[in-house]
Parts: sequence; structure tokens; C-alpha cells
Amino acid sequence: MKKIGFLSFGHWTPSPQSQTRSAGDTLLQSIELAVAAEQLGADGAYFRVHHFARQLASPFPLLAAVGARTGKIEIGTAVIDMRYENPLYMAEDAGSADLIAGGRLQLGISRGSPEQVIDGWRYFGYQPADGQTDADMGRRHAEVFLDVLRGEGFAKPNPQPMFPNPPGALRLEPHSEGLRERIWWGAGSNATAVWAAKHGMNLQSSTLKNDETGEAFHVQQAAQIRAYRAAWKEAGHTREPRVSVSRSIFALIDDRDRAYFGGERGGEDQIGFIDPQTRAIFGRSYAAEPDALIEQLRQDEGIAEADTLLLTVPNQLGVDYCAHSIEAILTHVAPALGWR
Repeated sequence: MKKIGFLSFGHWTPSPQSQTRSAGDTLLQSIELAVAAEQLGADGAYFRVHHFARQLASPFPLLAAVGARTGKIEIGTAVIDMRYENPLYMAEDAGSADLIAGGRLQLGISRGSPEQVIDGWRYFGYQPADGQTDADMGRRHAEVFLDVLRGEGFAKPNPQPMFPNPPGALRLEPHSEGLRERIWWGAGSNATAVWAAKHGMNLQSSTLKNDETGEAFHVQQAAQIRAYRAAWKEAGHTREPRVSVSRSIFALIDDRDRAYFGGERGGEDQIGFIDPQTRAIFGRSYAAEPDALIEQLRQDEGIAEADTLLLTVPNQLGVDYCAHSIEAILTHVAPALGWR
């Protein structure tokens, strides 16, 4: 395990039991948690993107703010739903945020998952072409996004521009060199992991995937990662790809930990349906004293296959507790798994 970061879904609720009662609370606390995680030595600060929900949505203002407040931690998403995105405008936003962060963005994108409303992307002005699905549309948006991130000119310049142009066709600005190689695809199946490899994207595999074999989640996830690496090699890419997995992992080291998560010991995978046609398997959570936790995580084949682990944090418990939970893993668990 080379890198460990956190992943926040950015929930908020006006409930008095929540430490994040508004969108402003969530955004500002997300920045503070990233700063705290960097000080603790974590490698990444990642954020989930959902629409029509009391969660983090438009990611680039947050990523830019985190980039301005930190100096070395990776800053990313897991994931942006490409069905909702204008890929050209997104490339400008991403380039700007990456330049502010000094080239630290790690953008996870995907075809998307079920949202809070029916066909929410239609409200954003998008619909699939004839004969295509919304998943096809999301992948097409991703392909356009990847293409323009290469920084090659494609737009015909005005012969009488307001300002002088460089020679040739124009590209989108600002362009951030190297960002194209820091795009990740959130794959829910083996086939989409292979598709991501062919397109030269890193792989994000979460705690949810299509149940393709009936085996334990971590076993299926490890097989997905191996299929991805084989497809990457076959595609002939010259750089080494990166692979992340996410897990809910809590080291029980004090009374707060035991009160919040002591009841989750011995968790099991869950089966559900993300749509009427797709049976999905949801990976278990981990909560135990450090020694027991280390032994459990050593048996997780998905973690063993990945180079990056993202710890999902309970952001509604506040920055201090989330920082504590990250520090507990980094201090008491991660070294035994080969981190640093």
C-alpha cells in the first residue's frame, strides 16, 4: 500500500446531532479536514459528487480552495458523474483548479450511479443520442473530456480577434500539463475497468460493484483490478497505472470509537440492486482494535491489489473526530500493511 487518503461524501443535515448542518458547514469543514489530513501525513483528500442531494456537488470551487490551503496532499474526486457534465467547460475548471494546486489534482470520473431524482441529467440539459443509454452518454462525455485535456488545438481562430492569437488552431485555456494522466475512472464492472485501461485512465474501485460471480466482494474486486492491469498492459501504455479502493475502516482505540462503531464488528458484504437489472455487491465495513484490524485487512484481496486506499470518513461527526479516525489508521494500522 503506497498511499492512503480519505474520501468524504460531504453529507449535511439540520439535525442537532450533526456537526454539518448546512452546505456551508460541509464545504468549510471539507477544507479544514484536508488541511488536517495533510498535517497528519495522509496522502490524499478526495470528495464524492452527488446532485440534488444534501451532499457535495460542484467540486471545482472546493478543489481549488483545498489546493490553495495545502501544499502537498493529493486532491481528488471519487467520482464526478459525467452524465451531468459539459466536458469542455469541465476541462477549463479542472485546469484552473489543478494550476492553483500546483498539479496535485487526481480526478475520478464515471458514467454515474442512481441519483436522488429520475434522469437528473435532463435538468442539466443533456439527453442520450438516439439509440444510446445514459451510460453511453456519460462515457462519451468522458472521451471528449480526455481528448481536450491533451492540450491540442482544435478550434478555428477568428481572423480578426480581440487579442493576438498564437498560430494554428486554438485549445482550451488554462491548460494544465500532466492532468490527462491523473484522470481516474470509477468502474462498477470488470468490462468498464477494461474500458478505462484502454483509454489510459487510472482505476477507482469503491465498495460497490456489479455482482458478477457470487464470490465475496473483495475477491471480485481483486479480479476486476487484475483484469484492468492486463488490459492496460495489452493497450501498450508506457506509464504505470494507479488503482485505488475505498473502505470504511475504523480502529477502535478509545471510548468514542467504540460508541460510534463498536457495533460494526464482524461486518459482512451486502447484496442489493442499483437498478432493476443490476445486482450489486456492497463491501463490508471494518471496525476493530488495531491488532485485529490489521489481520482482517491482510485478508482483503482488493486492498492487496491496489496501490491507494481511500478511507471513507463520517463527516457529520465533525473535523476533529474525522482527523482522529484518520490518524488512528495511519498510526496504528497502516505501517503493518506496508504503508511508508
